[in-house]
Amino acid sequence: MELQMVNVTRKFGEFCAVDDLNLTITNGVYGLLGVNGAGKTTFMRMICTLLPPTSGQILCDGKDIFQMDGEYRNLLGYLPQEFGFYPDFTVKDYLMYIASLKGIRPMVAGKRVKELLEQVGLTKAANKKMKKLSGGMKRRTGIAQAMLNNPKILILDEPTAGLDPSERVRFRNLISELSEERIVILSTHIVSDIEYIANEIWLMKEGQIVQQGNLDDMIASMQENVYACEVSQADATKMMKQFKVSNMKSERGMVELRIIADRPPIPEACVIEPTLEDVFLYYFGEKGGETE
Repeated sequence: MELQMVNVTRKFGEFCAVDDLNLTITNGVYGLLGVNGAGKTTFMRMICTLLPPTSGQILCDGKDIFQMDGEYRNLLGYLPQEFGFYPDFTVKDYLMYIASLKGIRPMVAGKRVKELLEQVGLTKAANKKMKKLSGGMKRRTGIAQAMLNNPKILILDEPTAGLDPSERVRFRNLISELSEERIVILSTHIVSDIEYIANEIWLMKEGQIVQQGNLDDMIASMQENVYACEVSQADATKMMKQFKVSNMKSERGMVELRIIADRPPIPEACVIEPTLEDVFLYYFGEKGGETE
């Protein structure tokens, strides 16, 4: 299975949400990382045929996905940021309903729903109403509906938004388990979601992929070092205005800083190992966590 994006651009009026993308995607987990407003959702919606490109082509094994129509959608599983459901449906009823919309025969659907409920850890919640589910359980139900047709291409848009840390870990493990022999594209602005499970990471900024590669490639692409130092509160306030600070911790009246810079911020600062979070801050700067 191979997806190709060839000179793909998507505009909304004068605004260019995705700008001349060229990518070749084969089996594995791909992490699409960027701030809100970077173009991630537009990127995902085009791959899901929900939005056509303004120009360029998206190809699946050499065929235009918009011309393939149902043939392509049969290969696709999609979990949007927000998915609709009837609140009084049970989890099992909801999945059977989605299976019918996907054209899966009832006997096949019943067996598949049972398998997926076990895989996502919702067997005991099968008869629970959707409106009674926790956020994590809803997201796991969302993954199950995306997997009903055993897709070769799985698209997950901000799948862990609003989940607590333990649910995020469980979700990442589930994605890793589902990733064999298929393409999984995971869009997020939460760095830890993809740091350990993505075979390849894409950094998206203003509609363009500004850097791509595995974790080691991302770290090697940084032209600055990461430093650790301990300073007073007053000095910390000054340094935060001068440098990119990726982390700070106050303890015993002092402040421990993690700083990205092209030189030591103070003589006592020591170089430390970078993380993907440092890479994110390096490319996206102080506005890395803001909505644009």
